[in-house]
Amino acid sequence: QLFCNKLSEIDVKFPQSNAVTTVEQALEYAVKIGFPVIIRIAYALGGLGSGICRNKNEVKKLASKALSYSSQILVEEYLEGWKEIEYEVVRDRYDNCITVCNMENIDPMGIHTGESIVVAPSQTLTNNEYHMLREIAIKTIRHLGIVGECNIQYALDPHSQDYRVIEVNARLSRSSALASKATGYPLAFVAAKLALGYGLHELPNSITKTTKAFFEPALDYIVVKVPRWDLKKFRLVKHKLGSSMKSVGEVMAIGRKFEETIQKAMRMLDIGVEGLTASRTKVEFEDLEEALRNPTEERMFAVVQALKLGYSVDWIHSLTHINKWFLYKIQNIVEIEKRIADTKKLSKELLLEAKQHGFSDRQIANILGKDAHDIYMLRTKHDIHPFIQHIDTLAAEYPANTNYLYLTYNCSIHDFDFKLKKSVIILGSGPYRIGSSVEFDWCCVNTGKTLRELGYKTVIINCNPETVSTDYDESDALFFEELTTETIWEIYNTINPRGVIVSMGGQTPNNLALKLHNVGIKILGTSPESIDKAEDRSTFSAMLDELGIEQPAWSKLSTIQEALEFANKVGYPVLVRPSYVLSGAAMAIATDDVELTRFLQKAVDVSPEHPVVISKFLVNAKELEFDAVAQDGKIVCSAISEHVENAGVHSGDATLVLPAQRTYLETMRQIRQFSADIAKSLHINGPFNIQFLAKDNKVKVIECNLRASRSFPFVSKTLKHNFIDVAARVIIGKKVETFTDSTFTYDYVGVKAPEFSFTRLEGADPTTGVEMASTGEVACLGQDFDEAFLKSLTSVGFRFPVKSILISSGTIESKSELLEPTRQLVKLGVKFYATPGTAKFMQTHKIEVEEVQWPLNGRNSNAMDLIKNKSVDLVINIPKNFQEDELTNDYLIRRAAVDYKIPLITNRQLAMRLAEALINKDPLELEAKSWDMY
Repeated sequence: QLFCNKLSEIDVKFPQSNAVTTVEQALEYAVKIGFPVIIRIAYALGGLGSGICRNKNEVKKLASKALSYSSQILVEEYLEGWKEIEYEVVRDRYDNCITVCNMENIDPMGIHTGESIVVAPSQTLTNNEYHMLREIAIKTIRHLGIVGECNIQYALDPHSQDYRVIEVNARLSRSSALASKATGYPLAFVAAKLALGYGLHELPNSITKTTKAFFEPALDYIVVKVPRWDLKKFRLVKHKLGSSMKSVGEVMAIGRKFEETIQKAMRMLDIGVEGLTASRTKVEFEDLEEALRNPTEERMFAVVQALKLGYSVDWIHSLTHINKWFLYKIQNIVEIEKRIADTKKLSKELLLEAKQHGFSDRQIANILGKDAHDIYMLRTKHDIHPFIQHIDTLAAEYPANTNYLYLTYNCSIHDFDFKLKKSVIILGSGPYRIGSSVEFDWCCVNTGKTLRELGYKTVIINCNPETVSTDYDESDALFFEELTTETIWEIYNTINPRGVIVSMGGQTPNNLALKLHNVGIKILGTSPESIDKAEDRSTFSAMLDELGIEQPAWSKLSTIQEALEFANKVGYPVLVRPSYVLSGAAMAIATDDVELTRFLQKAVDVSPEHPVVISKFLVNAKELEFDAVAQDGKIVCSAISEHVENAGVHSGDATLVLPAQRTYLETMRQIRQFSADIAKSLHINGPFNIQFLAKDNKVKVIECNLRASRSFPFVSKTLKHNFIDVAARVIIGKKVETFTDSTFTYDYVGVKAPEFSFTRLEGADPTTGVEMASTGEVACLGQDFDEAFLKSLTSVGFRFPVKSILISSGTIESKSELLEPTRQLVKLGVKFYATPGTAKFMQTHKIEVEEVQWPLNGRNSNAMDLIKNKSVDLVINIPKNFQEDELTNDYLIRRAAVDYKIPLITNRQLAMRLAEALINKDPLELEAKSWDMY
């Protein structure tokens, strides 16, 4: 309301809206301004809890949920089909004010900007519209008195010059990172200087070094940002995109044509597509009209399918509200694909045109039924290669020497000086996604720092605008490019480096190791043959057998019948991993023939081409991580961390403890011995991670990754010894000293806890399992495990003190194990509510609990009411089996806990450790102690 009042003072338009505090007020105002309306929460990041309502019922539902997060919500007019435009603005204390970058969302209003495909600079604004919005931006930011950097978001009517200011973020936002990378103007750096009191006219332009930061960048290229989603990993999740953000990462592509740039971006997502068309993994829609009308993460492929089927641009526009300019550009791509398919012999002209419109060699090969190498040879014959261009923010109007580079086929000469003697290429991690996030960026950046210290020129290839590795001052040359064999080969061939490092960016570069090696690229560190030996289950298993190291019994099978026979031979439960699944929920635990059959029928087409790996799943086994660096097969530094949760929870979702607290010395000894044998056998040179299972003092190997792992930053920071610095020195051939990790010398404990995004993933079942679901992590140190554990839980949203708990304790084994912790907490004065089975069990054992009914019983005193009324501080809900598939009472309780922001525990070991920690420590005392330390 304050914001709208301020805009009214200078006659700037904003959406009609009203701040309300009750559901009734929300309904009343929605009826007054007419449907559709949009509901938003004050002070919410990423559009949390917001959404579009088209009738009274939807308002009731969303408003009551939104008011559980915040005491105030906004009901406002929904500008359907209007364009969404953003400007990034900087202003200093002297009232100097410039717009640094303007961006246009391909998706219209109603889809969160973090969920939208964004283009910079905007492509469909008229000159009048561009300057009108620029002037309003400067007028508004001056009036608000912002010093530093901010972004202003507009809705613009495509049929007139009518506009609304949606919001101003008086901080750096997700768009700021994109704008910085898109223009080469270092927004955060400038904003920090402005906050200290400098003026724009006093700050040097970091690219020209001669002109000042008081300039508006000019672009002679186009940038496209595409979000990366991982919705397929979640059971029951709703795929529809809206005003709340669900994506977990993004990519940015740079080119000279929109078609070239969007196709590059689609490949960068690493979701198995070769561009907008001609991918081996077909994305097909049964109800095309529905797919276009209600956007999901695959909407762009629905547009392509519609164009291929001959539907008109006008028809697609009427359903999607995507500007026709973009649709015609996508139609160009579809038409080029058709011309390639119709040709008998690919001419030089058509090949060049395809490359200029963003077709990769493999994409063209797929259309013609050939191999990518055939297309590469044809390109070489016709001398068709990409040229390196640099981003200078000044559209070449002033001389600028920047190392910020991209490849394009839409020019005729290189625009880069190749003085990169003694250089090394580091491959980044690509887009953030579940399983590959900022940890690998940390590894790449640290590698670069070490190599530069050692006198090497560093070249980074990455395509993620959110990362530090794509800051152009972090390396001697930054290629904002695809992580594909074709692109890496073109860069490698042009700059001729010492070699390429594939072990720091996670699984994406690791998967490329053998392909790059096969085309003649030198891989630094562990040999590609060794990487392949560790990645291929059969050869790795044979090696373990040779070394006398145990692993869970496993087999690769190509029919459901074989799978059933194997499972019955080794005994249930079994872990199932289909070998060919696109970013989906690939793994599951089956406990009987029915579950195994159902999962295999649902998951994949099980066949000789797509075999399934099935292994014996050990119940109640401890899982441990071994992170290390080896030189010439000899370990030079290592760390053993243990999971709080038993095996069955993905290592990325597990709570990690270092040094290990509950592991036998003999188990630790075996882990060190087996790891040393594996490192020697694979002749490892660089970082690696091995996951172990331990039960009854017997150790088995789960898998070995010959690369940096997700836990490398955690162990490096906890042990105060940078494993990546050591690994970089080893990879480059420097002799390093051995670091001895002595578990007994630490007077503190580190605990790493996962952060989940279930609040944003509408409908998803908030449980942990063998597929990773967390999107981030925190780590805390404490004098002992309890202290570090409670601190880390506080950091991911747990609130203390806990005065009341709703418990549903799962299987009989689980009920028994939770008996004593519950008894102790009741003695401390914690009130327990329990679902019928758990209540009966507790009462039989003389523990005082209040019984509440299951949600589906619908009677009074229902578990759901407790959650909705916020009558409990914690929900403990332990699933009864590994793979609950139907809408169950348990699911409804778990989902309600997430929706109403009540801390949730779904793992027995985690619940037990929390109970112990609460019995041993007072969390409020810990908090006071933390403040005293400051």
